[in-house]
Amino acid sequence: MAVSIKLPDGSVREYAEGSTLEDVAASISSGLRKNAVGGKLDGKLVDLNTPVVDGALVELVTLDSKEGLEMMRHSTAHLLAQAVKRLYGNKEVKLGIGPVIEDGFYYDMDLEHPLNPEDLQKIEKEMERIVGENLPITRREVSREEALALFTELGDPYKLELIRDLPEDSVLSIYDQGEFFDLCRGPHVPSTGKIKVFKLLSVAGAYWRGNSDNKMLQRVYGTAFVKKAELDEHLRLLEEAKKRDHRKLGKDLKIFTFSTCVALGETSRAAARVNFLVAPPAGRRSAAAPASLRRCRDGWSDFF
Repeated sequence: MAVSIKLPDGSVREYAEGSTLEDVAASISSGLRKNAVGGKLDGKLVDLNTPVVDGALVELVTLDSKEGLEMMRHSTAHLLAQAVKRLYGNKEVKLGIGPVIEDGFYYDMDLEHPLNPEDLQKIEKEMERIVGENLPITRREVSREEALALFTELGDPYKLELIRDLPEDSVLSIYDQGEFFDLCRGPHVPSTGKIKVFKLLSVAGAYWRGNSDNKMLQRVYGTAFVKKAELDEHLRLLEEAKKRDHRKLGKDLKIFTFSTCVALGETSRAAARVNFLVAPPAGRRSAAAPASLRRCRDGWSDFF
């Protein structure tokens, strides 16, 4: 049985039932098959190995598009989590959420070892090794019971909490890459080899789910681009923004100063502590909720 699909140029093509977006890309050109990382079915962004459906409008997504870049950054967050688990222990590292944000991504993690800049370099090296392994990234849908069993075995209380908070009729999906798996809505690039250039930027403290009554996790910020020149330019802009930071300029130009002769009040100490916890790397972004959480507040977007 054949299925008919419509392409953005208005043309209609037929494919065998079960054909995927990757098959569509391959039928158009070898170059498109090589460069495609995902697609859209009637406007919904999906994985490249998603089967096409009869009558759907099909669009293919490449890394040089906004959607393709977001998919790659999303997959880079998973790459980060996999590297940290390899280095510090699969069951020793508990994962919170890892969303795409403006100009990058982050992942909240619970591990005993306090991460420092030297650790970030080591994690980057492990991430590069995993990219070289070109591990397939595949999606599978699981029942609530299966998901609970998987993360109970892993001993991850954060994923278990997210699963239990979901509506009963939610479709749960897990993405696998090698030995690593994560609860996630997706979509993702087809393999770790599709991830191009990236940089881990900083570590900050972050309360689980933004609630100060919860445990503080370690939030690792990073960014990713298709080309090294784009990454270099982004890092240059971050450095320029850091130099223009009013706190640094004020101190360097002696516009204001601090005296050890005057004690801080409780309010000042509390404010300083809050600022440390929520302040992002200089010049990067305001301390706002990730775009995915602002767009969708039913809990499912926590899996990004």
